[in-house]
Amino acid sequence: MNIVERTKLILLDIGASPIMYLMIGLSVISVAIMVERSLFFFRVRENLQRLASELGAALGRGDLASAHELVVHARSAEAAIVAAGLARIAQGPAAVEEAMAGASAVQRMRLERRLGFLGTLGSNAPFVGLLGTVIGIVQAFDQLQVAGAASGGGAMNGVMGAIAEALVATAIGLVVAIPAVAAFNAFQRRIKGILGNAEALRHIVLSYVKASPQGASGPAGSRQGSEDSQVVCFDQLSASAH
Repeated sequence: MNIVERTKLILLDIGASPIMYLMIGLSVISVAIMVERSLFFFRVRENLQRLASELGAALGRGDLASAHELVVHARSAEAAIVAAGLARIAQGPAAVEEAMAGASAVQRMRLERRLGFLGTLGSNAPFVGLLGTVIGIVQAFDQLQVAGAASGGGAMNGVMGAIAEALVATAIGLVVAIPAVAAFNAFQRRIKGILGNAEALRHIVLSYVKASPQGASGPAGSRQGSEDSQVVCFDQLSASAH
């Protein structure tokens, strides 16, 4: 018995049913991840227009305590990034920029948690379903070989059943893959929007720090430049929100 025949016997012993059970299990996991991520993004949503306006106003009048209070208790990724920058504001613009860059990396990992599974499942579920299809077709042709050219109706019914099982495996693979890919893309778009909003808020903070390096005790005359820079950042925030 050569390796091809051995492989065929292994596939015949396995059948397509375990593949379908695997796909159903993966589908349950993917749905659980979709629900968890949807609830997560719902909890961390933020009214960015209000936050940007209040943050810009607080920084414009040099009230760092109020600015910090706005973001320190918020759940959003944008607020966490801004809070990291405000915590370093006394150390100058470079420290603030680096702190927010590091916080952005941390928040990106937080936002993308478990999305790798959805991406991998969406890419590979059709191939797993195709494996079930191949096994079913092997079973069908094996039954044809056993029945011979003059097979009766009962043998042909067995062949049709095996082909139907093969097609079901392909269908399940597609049913699992399509929602996973759609959810993965939707979450990625949401993450892109959140990080875009955070970038706009980052510019608001940096515009204040660079215009008034001494923080809350900086000269009042520097506030106008900070407020002018904030107008641009508000425009960026509006664009990223859409």
